[in-house]
Amino acid sequence: MTDFPALAPAFFDAPTLDRLVPVSPASHPPRFLLLYGSLRERSYSRLLVEEADRLLRRMGAETYVYDPRGLPQPDDASPDHPKVKELREASLWSEGHVWCSPERHGAITGIFKSQIDWLPLENGGVRPTQGRTLAVMQVNAGSQSFNAVNALRVLGRWMRMIAIPNQSSVAKAYDEFDEAGRMKPSAYYDRVVDVMEELYKFTLLTRDHAGYLVDRYSERKAEDRLPQGVPELLEIVETPLQAGSSAPSR
Repeated sequence: MTDFPALAPAFFDAPTLDRLVPVSPASHPPRFLLLYGSLRERSYSRLLVEEADRLLRRMGAETYVYDPRGLPQPDDASPDHPKVKELREASLWSEGHVWCSPERHGAITGIFKSQIDWLPLENGGVRPTQGRTLAVMQVNAGSQSFNAVNALRVLGRWMRMIAIPNQSSVAKAYDEFDEAGRMKPSAYYDRVVDVMEELYKFTLLTRDHAGYLVDRYSERKAEDRLPQGVPELLEIVETPLQAGSSAPSR
């Protein structure tokens, strides 16, 4: 077929395998931002994120666990607020995210949603989440449910992220952690290991191609930009966190 009257040929790009061969593959460890959704002293979403953090670092990753305490409600402070700047810079630095929320009243918590609401889809031509990989998890006070992870997947799609197929939902989370806050051996723990392994693999697979994978015909047309490629994700922005960061103290 050659008749496409609605198509603007100058902005059309037929994907090719050679475009997926990085010119200079990244050599640094994958970088992950981990978010959780509760401020309780014994927050099970935080404990689950900490387990994920340990696993990712055991695989060789660089990680940053964001502490949502002190983050203002969306639209109730300036984007220059220190906690907002910390969150945005951490997302820019990252190549993948781990999101974990408790399920509350059948949905994710406001604490978690506020963190995502402070991450703009675009800021000065830079998109702090687009093209990054995403793993979703939830903790439950009762029986196993998937409402929160389903909601997180919707958010991830909206933020133009690459959500991996696997996910974790921990039922009766209060029974799954010991007094020291470590997760007990169980099928739930094994699933967390599965999810982190998969996230790590997908990040290695996609991080050098993130810019190309999310380069869109409609945006090229709107911006009057020819399909000559876009900067790779890792070259879009330099942030203070890129110069050797580590997870916050616990």
